[in-house]
Amino acid sequence: MTEYGRGRGPEPWHPEDPLYGDQGWTGHQTQQGQVPYAGAPQQEYQQQPQYQQQHPQQPQYQENQQYQQYPDHQQQYGQQQYAQQPQQGYPPQQTQQPYPQQQYAQQPGQPQQPVYDSQGWDTGQGQYTAAVQTDPYAGADYAQHPSAGYPGEAPDLYSTDEAFPPPQPPGRRHLEPEPVEQEEEPESLLPVGDDDDRDDDGDGDEPTGRRGGRSKGGKPKQRSGMACLIAAVVILGVVGGGGYYGYNYIKARFAPAEDFAGEGAGEVVDVEIPKGAGLGQMGRILKEAGVVASAQAFVDAANANPKGKSIQPGVYPMNKKMSGAAAVALMIDPTKLNVITVTEGMRNSKVYEAIDKKLGKPEGTTKEIAQREAKNLGLPAWAGNNPKLIDPLEGFLFPTRYDLSKDSTPESLLKLMVKNASDKYSELGIEAKAKELGLENPLQVVTVASLVNAEGKNHDDFRKMSEVVYNRMKKTNDVTNQKIEFDSTYNYVKNQSEINFNLKEAQAFNNPYNTHFIKGLPVGPIGNPGMDALTATLNPDHGGWMFFVSVDGNTTTFTKTYDEHLKLVAEFQERQKQKNGG
Repeated sequence: MTEYGRGRGPEPWHPEDPLYGDQGWTGHQTQQGQVPYAGAPQQEYQQQPQYQQQHPQQPQYQENQQYQQYPDHQQQYGQQQYAQQPQQGYPPQQTQQPYPQQQYAQQPGQPQQPVYDSQGWDTGQGQYTAAVQTDPYAGADYAQHPSAGYPGEAPDLYSTDEAFPPPQPPGRRHLEPEPVEQEEEPESLLPVGDDDDRDDDGDGDEPTGRRGGRSKGGKPKQRSGMACLIAAVVILGVVGGGGYYGYNYIKARFAPAEDFAGEGAGEVVDVEIPKGAGLGQMGRILKEAGVVASAQAFVDAANANPKGKSIQPGVYPMNKKMSGAAAVALMIDPTKLNVITVTEGMRNSKVYEAIDKKLGKPEGTTKEIAQREAKNLGLPAWAGNNPKLIDPLEGFLFPTRYDLSKDSTPESLLKLMVKNASDKYSELGIEAKAKELGLENPLQVVTVASLVNAEGKNHDDFRKMSEVVYNRMKKTNDVTNQKIEFDSTYNYVKNQSEINFNLKEAQAFNNPYNTHFIKGLPVGPIGNPGMDALTATLNPDHGGWMFFVSVDGNTTTFTKTYDEHLKLVAEFQERQKQKNGG
């Protein structure tokens, strides 16, 4: 058969194909005696053996010679392939040559010829005459062989749903306009399918399967609107986010730090600065508390202040909405800290007053609690048992700084101070050291340390001062008759700190704390000794010192003999007269 317009892929029969509609408008081809048509080039077919039969009227053919059957070429319409019926009744050829071209002869008496339009298509107005066969082998009586697989009748090649529609009768041809192919859209950059979109029917006419960009059914695939929306949102997010962070970066880098003005007003908050905090961390803590507008404003003010880097950790009561400079000015003043600092040698009476003031309690509140709850505040077993003690807690409020909070109470502070002192005394092992030093109990170790702390100026003085105490307590001391004679003990009883007092009155004042009247140590500590005084008490100088005098009030001079001591005392008294104007 012939093919018109055959290109890369299969196409339906062209209307100018002589086979188009000529064997009856039902579309079935003549099954027997079909011959090639005039003007149509014949296609070469490979010879395949199918039937072995002796032709009775052709002696020139050898016995058992194979008849050659010419397999029909498969035409593909869309995705469906149609197999044409094999040609029958032709003798085998000796060589593979195309058959001679034959022409259809027009029937006489049929003047009407096919009418074609300007594009060469048949309009259906004319009629074809029946074809006259010119068969060079017409005289031969060839056996006709039925089609393989379709015995008795020709198959209906247009019966499946996917088949191309059969040819129409001549009067109804080309009544429908030719479909216009839509312009293919460019393929999306996004994935448009998977293996299911490929044409896996084994058709070799279109190696790549369906064309890219088309879905099942032949319609072009549409770009997803949701994908475009997501892409737009992502782009806007990237651009907007970059602009936002860029603006913040430039603002933070070059714009002045946000800051309040003035000393602040309104609510007062407690701000706790931890140990080891840097200026940046301090600034962030203040900003979170609402004290400053920005951490950078505080850092800039602290760097501009010469004392800005000396801010101590602790709790600061501060106003909200303070300028950075005002916040720094407050924090470099130690008195502004919301803390209680127990200094070395500080008496309990002063500690009680500080607690009442810081916590806003009436005067005497903490002292009354200390006297009432002394046995419940955590004193060690060896302390607070002598009924002559003025204050059982004296010497047990350990010197250090105590940060206050809104939950702080006199009881909580006293317990914490006693605990710190007991821990330090246990750490120093004063119970064992007391016997080594010839003392009666650990409380006397604390008492010596309190005397050393009250009379000395520094650690070197402390060691010599502890040596003086131990030497004066010796039974062999016939210079002071085992009296320590420290002015600090008399001042403690009088709750004063006087240098110039009447010595005769002090020597006549009978009190278990007054070392001008009694021999040996007072009944208990006269203050709260610090670590330097404690370590010096446990490790005295051993220089044989018996006397000391601070002539100028700053430097302490130690002597071993009483005569040296009298000379220093005379010098001291002369200085005091000049100082007092007489």
